Amino acid sequence: MTLALLHTSPAHVPVFDALRDADHPGLALRHLVHEDLLTRAGEAGPEAVSGEIRDLLAGAVADGARAVLCTCSTIGAVAESESARLGVPVLRVDRPMAAAAAAQGRVAVLATITGTLAPTLALLAEEVGDRAVDVRTVVVDGAWARFEAGDRDGYLDLVAAAADAVTDSDVIVLAQASMADAVTRTVTRIPVLSSPGPGLAAAAAAAR
Repeated sequence: MTLALLHTSPAHVPVFDALRDADHPGLALRHLVHEDLLTRAGEAGPEAVSGEIRDLLAGAVADGARAVLCTCSTIGAVAESESARLGVPVLRVDRPMAAAAAAQGRVAVLATITGTLAPTLALLAEEVGDRAVDVRTVVVDGAWARFEAGDRDGYLDLVAAAADAVTDSDVIVLAQASMADAVTRTVTRIPVLSSPGPGLAAAAAAAR
């Protein structure tokens, strides 16, 4: 039983390996890391890299993947749309998180790059449906530069501080998988949702 994961940062590999070891022993993970996809999607939009994503996913399936999980929220919708064509489940890591957030009346979405906001808001709108939900967005200034510089602690501290500054929401969504560990650094009483855990759980179930 093999699950392929499409990443846009090598930093995600140990995160998902640790989650697999803790919660899904026996699940074989195949990591596909393509940092350039995020760069080009940010410059020209996710659809600009759709052909390359299609080829990468097809290659993973040809190599035996029973399902694929895209861990990048910016290109997640493009990856997810290939599921029917490939004949195996292709999941975006943030959908289970978005489904949980959509049950609330006031949602704060935190991101560290602006390109993540549109796909995340579109996903939330799908999950919300006809309900009236107040969604606000926060871009964490300076955080992404720290991530790119390899300053993981500085990155997570800025994300945690931004989450703690939210006071008028029922739930806080950390839009990118890279932000997940900031949950352990927050002191807010508002629930803070991250995507890796529930996303991997859904993909593991699909791979079975």
